[in-house]
Amino acid sequence: MMESPILLVEDNPDDIALMLHALKSNRINTPVMIAEDGEQALQQLYGEQHNKHRQIPALILLDLNLPKLSGLEVLRQLRANDSTRLVPVVVLTSSLEQSDRLQAYQSGANSYIRKPVDFDEFVTVAQQLGRYWLGLNQPAIDT
Repeated sequence: MMESPILLVEDNPDDIALMLHALKSNRINTPVMIAEDGEQALQQLYGEQHNKHRQIPALILLDLNLPKLSGLEVLRQLRANDSTRLVPVVVLTSSLEQSDRLQAYQSGANSYIRKPVDFDEFVTVAQQLGRYWLGLNQPAIDT
């Protein structure tokens, strides 16, 4: 059985490259699926062409500021669907707005992390995310 992937929902190509590099630098070899907007994320999770080979992610890293469908709306839909209701979702965003943080937690986020701008800090955050969510954390369901 294939290892459950990480779903990275991020529209900034630089942040995508940075996260992939940071995961690799930390020897986190979990496969990563990428969605560049909110609609693409939902399509990857629930779209008909993915039904046969669909994998529920072990972890979703979700930006809030996304084109087409906001991260908060994606989060609400994740929590409303039985197949993704219990998947850990870490909001990884540049927003410092308390209202964004509050809405994210009220919508079911498991964690809210501000994206570091410094590369070394980003690598450290990726290491800690991987260690906790993919190693230490015991998920509600096995994916």
